[in-house]
Amino acid sequence: MNSYDETKGIVAALILEVIGKPPEHLTETLNELIEKIDEEKNVKVIGKKINEPVLMKNQKDFYTNFAEVEVEVEDILYLVILMFKYMPAHIEIISPEFIALTNNGWNDIMNEITRRLQGYDEVARVILIEKNILEKKLREILKEKGK
Repeated sequence: MNSYDETKGIVAALILEVIGKPPEHLTETLNELIEKIDEEKNVKVIGKKINEPVLMKNQKDFYTNFAEVEVEVEDILYLVILMFKYMPAHIEIISPEFIALTNNGWNDIMNEITRRLQGYDEVARVILIEKNILEKKLREILKEKGK
């Protein structure tokens, strides 16, 4: 590998967590998530372990469950995409120990992060505007009823 080659074939472990009810739905959901991950471009699921749902502490009807998923991605960008798209609770790069990345590779990663963050910011702004509109309407309705 020369100094201009980016590292390919990265293996990582992801922990996916879900909360909800009924418990059997959590296992189905995790299976569906893992299938979607395996269908992602330049991503291959090479191992998975889905645990049994557990009743959450201080909750009478909600369960939690998690899966350990091992993936191989073509390069680090695809791991970043998985991170934002599936929001795992934990990510661990298993191999290789060292990852080489060109400035173009960094550019791809930084642009992906920026694109995702701008999308989240846009959603947050829309929700804030809608919240303000709803609060204003509620105040108007309460004011009318108070007359």
